Amino acid sequence: MNILICNDDGYQAPGIVALYEALSDMGRVEVVAPEHNNSAKSNALTLHSPLYVHRAANGFRYVNGTPADCVHIALTGLLDWRPDLVVSGINNGANMGDDTIYSGTVGAAMEGYLMGIPAIAFSQTEKGWRHLDVAALQARQLVERVRDHSLIDGPAFLLNVNIPCLPAEQLQPIQVCRLGRRHSAQRVITQENPRGDTMYWIGSAGAAKDDAEGTDFHATFQGHVSLTPLMVDLTDRVDMVRWQTMQSKLA
Repeated sequence: MNILICNDDGYQAPGIVALYEALSDMGRVEVVAPEHNNSAKSNALTLHSPLYVHRAANGFRYVNGTPADCVHIALTGLLDWRPDLVVSGINNGANMGDDTIYSGTVGAAMEGYLMGIPAIAFSQTEKGWRHLDVAALQARQLVERVRDHSLIDGPAFLLNVNIPCLPAEQLQPIQVCRLGRRHSAQRVITQENPRGDTMYWIGSAGAAKDDAEGTDFHATFQGHVSLTPLMVDLTDRVDMVRWQTMQSKLA
């Protein structure tokens, strides 16, 4: 297999190191990742400043840009080969429900998917890297199954996978589920800088709003690895009917 690995926590993050070590013997595996933490950068591309690529002592390549930048330039000129699979992560914290809209981890995988390459985003459900070795093994096993069932040979897919931070013996099997929803984010945090200017910090993500059975929140709360197939088409097909009836009024 030819595998491209990226993340949003930066090329030195324990998660991407563990993911590379888990997949490195499966074929040609290359890491192209952000130089610094780029969490919550979603699909952002850098269009108004140059990007530079450097190689670290461990062989990883890093870019002074976003996760999507990394995958984009890797696929459009940096690599002289085409990956069979783009893998992103392992992220330091969950990417469930609404998180997927903001997630740089998902954004990196989505950039591969948009270019017709199967892609998987991996995240741990809590910060701190507890049981990272277990998460890395889960990632490898899923990649092996995708390979062994020739799923990378068919249409491109985009999978979002969240792995509970549990010992291997407590981890439950993969559940395929839909995204849940979160409440609104917590209140913005304000501080005053030494010059007397007000600074604003985005508040923490809200609690789970829709964590019913069948959601990624519910699955991971029960100790299961959650797997959600994602799509990029944002068209509200149900509401299209209502707007079509109003078409003459909008013209």
